[in-house]
Amino acid sequence: MFPRPIQQLPAPARALYKAALSVALVLWLLPLLGVALTSLRPSSDLASGNYFGMPSAIAFQNYVTIFQNSPIAAYILNSFKVTIPTVIGAVALSCMTGFALAIYKFRSNLLVFFLFVAGNFVPFQILMVPVRDLTLQMGLYDTITGLALFHIAFQTGFCTLFMRNFIKALPYELIEAARVEGVSEVKIFWYVVMPLMRPAIAALSVLIFTFIWNDYFWAMVLTTGADTQPVTAGLNSLNGQWIAAWHLVSAGSIIAALPPVLMFFLMQKHFIAGLTLGAVK
Repeated sequence: MFPRPIQQLPAPARALYKAALSVALVLWLLPLLGVALTSLRPSSDLASGNYFGMPSAIAFQNYVTIFQNSPIAAYILNSFKVTIPTVIGAVALSCMTGFALAIYKFRSNLLVFFLFVAGNFVPFQILMVPVRDLTLQMGLYDTITGLALFHIAFQTGFCTLFMRNFIKALPYELIEAARVEGVSEVKIFWYVVMPLMRPAIAALSVLIFTFIWNDYFWAMVLTTGADTQPVTAGLNSLNGQWIAAWHLVSAGSIIAALPPVLMFFLMQKHFIAGLTLGAVK
């Protein structure tokens, strides 16, 4: 029923797998390598048509120029202003909703859970006009607050699915024992369940941080200026009306990709533990 492990396959199959894996890895890394090389090209290379060859010189000045001649520092700060509250809000709400849906048995429990999950299956493109009109009516259009609140609302469904399933796998005997001792439900949540959820919280925080930081669609729909646009939308402004400064755009893209990459490596231990916890009994 399940595929055999690679180690158990015949030698030709293992060799073919290793070759295919190497090809897939190269194809996946080529665009990233191209962006990295372009970020180090002088503008003269692009003017002469040298798009894919080796740079004629290493132009580290591109990384200095992008900070001097563009508001990329403000865009990065805006991304942090949107991403950090979103991570905190979505994870905090999902811890409480996940706890309620996993522990308490009440009528329509499954229906409420399905409502949280159903939002993840709605194509977000069809929500563009209603969400934009709603933010206009609430006075939150082109504001960091409006973008963060929307992300919190939209990400809470996925986070609830993640947390509810994680809490469901915890030993229910711990909660029963705490209730027998007379511990209140709030203290059970805070002192019994929350310490066990730390790996899941770390894994979910890394995922949501990456999702929100890399969001481009809603950043373009709900924000318009340098005062509110995150870095993903702000990179688009680095192109002039007639000339595309691809060397600066590439340098900005590398800089914009650093925070989620650094966060993943800093939280790698907790992230992997959160994803694999419960995989083996």
